[in-house]
Amino acid sequence: MMPFWKQKKLTEMSEEEWESLCDGCAKCCLYRLEDEDTQDVYFTNVHCRLLDTPTGRCTDYLNRSARVPDCVTITPAVLEDPYWLPRTCAYRLIAEGRDLPAWHPLLTGDPRTVVRAGHRVCDRTICEDEADELENHLVDWIE
Repeated sequence: MMPFWKQKKLTEMSEEEWESLCDGCAKCCLYRLEDEDTQDVYFTNVHCRLLDTPTGRCTDYLNRSARVPDCVTITPAVLEDPYWLPRTCAYRLIAEGRDLPAWHPLLTGDPRTVVRAGHRVCDRTICEDEADELENHLVDWIE
């Protein structure tokens, strides 16, 4: 049987299906800098204060956008131009018509494959409260 992400458009997914696309890498919880002229995105090693680094999940997921005004809630509308999301993000990949990476938990059945594949960034980041200028924290994450 074909998996749901190959059968359905993002707009047709149930809430459970939508949420299961998140692999817990926490890359979307990192602060980014963007060149407005080129739309080049530069990631930092600075994460949002709401990130729970042991799990790679938000500590206040339901209220995150209210508590952190810069937090972008990923929706199908936001995914019309997902250039700013990490290249390995399942939401971006599916929006661009591509498949999930081999290490994605929906394919492996194991959420730890994200860590083993080196894609969870939590153990390599600092909290925004500890950071100085973001330009001092640029990182080229392997994707």
